Amino acid sequence: MEGLFFNIDNGFIEGLVRGYKNGLLTSSQYINLTQCDSLDDLKLQLSSTDYGNFLSNVPGSLSTSIIETKLNETLYEEFRYIRSQATEPLGKFMDYITYGYMIDNVALMITGTIHERDRSEILERCHPLGWFDTLPTLSIATDLDSLYQTVLIDTPLAPYFQNCLSVDDLDDLNIEIIRNTLYKAYLEDFYQFCMNQLPSPSNEIMERLISFEADKRSINICLNSLDTDISIDDKLKMLPELGKLSNSAYKNQLTQVEDLENLKSIITSVGEFKNFFDDSNDKNLEDHFYEYEMRLCKDAFTQQFTISTIWAFIRSKEQEVRNITWIAECIAQAQKERINNYISVF
Repeated sequence: MEGLFFNIDNGFIEGLVRGYKNGLLTSSQYINLTQCDSLDDLKLQLSSTDYGNFLSNVPGSLSTSIIETKLNETLYEEFRYIRSQATEPLGKFMDYITYGYMIDNVALMITGTIHERDRSEILERCHPLGWFDTLPTLSIATDLDSLYQTVLIDTPLAPYFQNCLSVDDLDDLNIEIIRNTLYKAYLEDFYQFCMNQLPSPSNEIMERLISFEADKRSINICLNSLDTDISIDDKLKMLPELGKLSNSAYKNQLTQVEDLENLKSIITSVGEFKNFFDDSNDKNLEDHFYEYEMRLCKDAFTQQFTISTIWAFIRSKEQEVRNITWIAECIAQAQKERINNYISVF
């Protein structure tokens, strides 16, 4: 029944997003990019795609970092345009997408501050989709309580800090624990919003997408905590209550694992994750994450009357940016033998 009324508020936006999706690079266009011998050749090839002349006003010679920055700017412009057209609950859905970037920006600002890095340099590295007005003032806080009371209390992240305020020492380890604890609370909140506020099939697709995001973070948390002093309680505090790895049996095993081989055996026992540690074809764990996520995003576009295509498009576009940046870097460093090691989007 929801499909009968979907187009009233969201029909234009779904059409817009599907149009953006059709502008993603095709396999033949990727082949053309990998044949380039210089960054100027790459620029010429990209000008014949939907990116057009996005590099035309670049002063001086091209570099990989400039190309990456310009590619990301196109994504931010498209996201902001979609958001400007959104009504509720789509507007809130898109706001939730930005919260993850906000958490990363907060962690980056705190880490940079305790290491006495230049504030302007840190702000330049912050993700534009995670920007909020009081972000620059994070550098004045000396402890988490003052950080919360003076800066974060008026942001959407405030409710997620309830389980973090007991941390006294803002060192690198505790900041990482805070970041993952915040992300856990954020994913669980986002999940509940999607289940309660979005109609079918949007909620069903988002359940799969958010659950995999949770599983991905659980794997990374357990992997990065090997050979560290992180306690089982701290691990439990960081692992999301979502995804295939969230049941008590997996959780108990993951928090107590002490070596990489045991961790691999636990994760690969989940059918969909059985190849995640296969390092053939020069692929690492992160590559397998991206491949699996792209399959989920591709599946999201097979459904009609769903706003989950927005999440799928953003993740697909981010992967395309990584792909083009990888190709550009291989060209710049004359590493053409590795140039085809990108992740297919569609």
